[in-house]
Amino acid sequence: MMTDPYFYAAAIPAVIMVGLSKGGFGGAMALLGVPLMSLTISPVQAAAILLPILIVMDIVSLWSWRSHKDTRTLTIMVPGALVGIGIGWATAAWVTPSMIRLIVGAVALWFVWRYAVQTLAAARGGDRQEPRGHRPLRGVIWGALSGFTSFVSHAGGPPYQIYTLPLRQDPKTYTGTSVRFFAIINAIKVAPYFALGQFDATNLSTALVLAPLAPVATLAGAYIVRRMKPDIFYPFMYAMVLLASLKLIWDGAVHLLA
Repeated sequence: MMTDPYFYAAAIPAVIMVGLSKGGFGGAMALLGVPLMSLTISPVQAAAILLPILIVMDIVSLWSWRSHKDTRTLTIMVPGALVGIGIGWATAAWVTPSMIRLIVGAVALWFVWRYAVQTLAAARGGDRQEPRGHRPLRGVIWGALSGFTSFVSHAGGPPYQIYTLPLRQDPKTYTGTSVRFFAIINAIKVAPYFALGQFDATNLSTALVLAPLAPVATLAGAYIVRRMKPDIFYPFMYAMVLLASLKLIWDGAVHLLA
């Protein structure tokens, strides 16, 4: 088990922010988990410690949002995510996480910019943006990218949101569906992480110490989302995607330049 107090000074806020995100409140906060913990340990070890905690959060989230889901979204995106995880596993020795962060961040930034332009145009014309219907091919592609980036850097949120936010589902349905999607991804990631040797006694025991924070933070996030109206929820989520894109671009650029 980790005993460095500086590690826990970084890890405890990281787990709380990831838990709030897993509960449905602000997906960008989940991206801060590994970077915060990486202030005191390596990013690889941080990801290995965080994965069991994510699974605990998934269990709590599944219970919290057990009555809310969109099966169509899952049937479209989950198969793509499985392919993305497989690609991530097969290319683990060659793929540079920094480049992936940079690409995903740039795409997410473009996505938010397009949303802002459309929102301004709708406001000037007095028209409200209509929900977009499902587009299976796009859903599979974004699902694959989400599975891939989740495997290499726990950064699967932005690709998932790029496909699902324009659907403009009810906030509860959106959150319940995303909870199920990432619960499936995280459960599948366990076997490859074991195969790659990222779990050992130190990492697992440290995750066990931090795990009690997971349900508290996750339930708090769910409590907040249940009380948000769609007119507040969606602008907030797009703002979170913007923050996530900037964070990914920054991390990717800094590591590539270094």
